[in-house]
Amino acid sequence: MDGLPEEALVQVAAYFQALSEPTRLQILNLLRQQERSVGELAQLCGCSSANISRHLGLLVQHGLVARESRGNSAYCSIADESVYALCDLVCGSIARQFERTAQQRKVFAAPAAKRPRSRA
Repeated sequence: MDGLPEEALVQVAAYFQALSEPTRLQILNLLRQQERSVGELAQLCGCSSANISRHLGLLVQHGLVARESRGNSAYCSIADESVYALCDLVCGSIARQFERTAQQRKVFAAPAAKRPRSRA
């Protein structure tokens, strides 16, 4: 990102903002498996079709999802598979953070387990 003009940074921030909502991440995960209709995505996400359509609109706007009308239904698929590499990178980083935190907890919990119990 070094040397990017401000308008480019705004676009990068908007891209990450599109990924900052759990329902949109759930949609991307579902589309990773296969193409799906808007109705199917709504059912799987437990949301209304209108809500899913709003989320899909943002994902389409940022080039992450492609939408195609077939008859009375709209079908969605991934437009840019590189988003999964980014998501996998972030998930790996979060997993490492959890592991470090778990190890730190063990260090502090171990002395408590070895302390003799007081007699009341």
